[in-house]
Amino acid sequence: MVYSKIVGTGSYLPERIVTNSELQTRIETSDEWIVSRTGIEARHIAAEGEQTSDLAEHAARAAMDSAGVSIEDIDLIIVATTTPDKVFPSTACLLQARLGVKQGAAFDVQAVCTGFVYALAVADKFIASGQHRCALVVGAEIFSRLLDWSDRRTCVLFGDGAGAVVLKASETPGILSSHLHSDGSMGHILQVDGGVSAGKIADNPYLQMDGAAVFRLATRVLHECAMEALEHNGFGVDDLDWLVPHQANMRIINSTTDKLGLPRERVITTVANHGNTSAASVPLALDAAVRDQRIKPGQLVLIEGVGGGMTWGSVLFRL
Repeated sequence: MVYSKIVGTGSYLPERIVTNSELQTRIETSDEWIVSRTGIEARHIAAEGEQTSDLAEHAARAAMDSAGVSIEDIDLIIVATTTPDKVFPSTACLLQARLGVKQGAAFDVQAVCTGFVYALAVADKFIASGQHRCALVVGAEIFSRLLDWSDRRTCVLFGDGAGAVVLKASETPGILSSHLHSDGSMGHILQVDGGVSAGKIADNPYLQMDGAAVFRLATRVLHECAMEALEHNGFGVDDLDWLVPHQANMRIINSTTDKLGLPRERVITTVANHGNTSAASVPLALDAAVRDQRIKPGQLVLIEGVGGGMTWGSVLFRL
């Protein structure tokens, strides 16, 4: 039987950092207000002219270096993003060209903040089927361009960034299972309903969110899909070495952790440094913990996310 295994990780954050202190000079807010409600202290913002594919390339090359693979090895590229460079070609195809990869398939996945979880699950299935051998899976976002920077309810929450993993075929299990869900009837609680039509922007081009509704859904489904993954594989919470949740805000992360009964010291959090980077947040946090050697080979790791759609899901694996 063929399995898939994560063999390398990488990430990238744009150079420009916008702190809470800077934001409070622009809008009616304060560092104390933001930190107490979200745990976020700063976020990275893409430079003018910097595109999602730029961020994705930096993270992808770091992951490939970590994995020790070359462009000749990569035969599948999946990019999770809500902020593609263009309507088409896909950001994955743009990334494929930038890297110089000539073989295999390349496509985008759009599940907003759950995007990387969805993309990793898809890549795992392709490799387990025997159709592909080495996948590059990237979550990359420039969410700052979807924000109304006068709206303190949303603009303080998000940032830009990219994270990536290399997934290879293996004779021993790496990814143990994936569990994906969605409920389209809840799409209105977190959305950008604008679009391009007849050369113009139709409807509202900025992110809109019912924060209370998102919080209620997120804390429920993140607990459910974590338990679903553990129970599916015959594990309990005590067997889990690390939880790498979507880095939305610390209130959601802490609520999920407490519901699980998991000690907070076994949860990877990076949200303070970069805010909610949507599809990039899970691989950013994963890469940080792999590089500082908190997450070690052989350990049991659960990643999970919840995002617009609404979508949510989890992946359980051994590194």
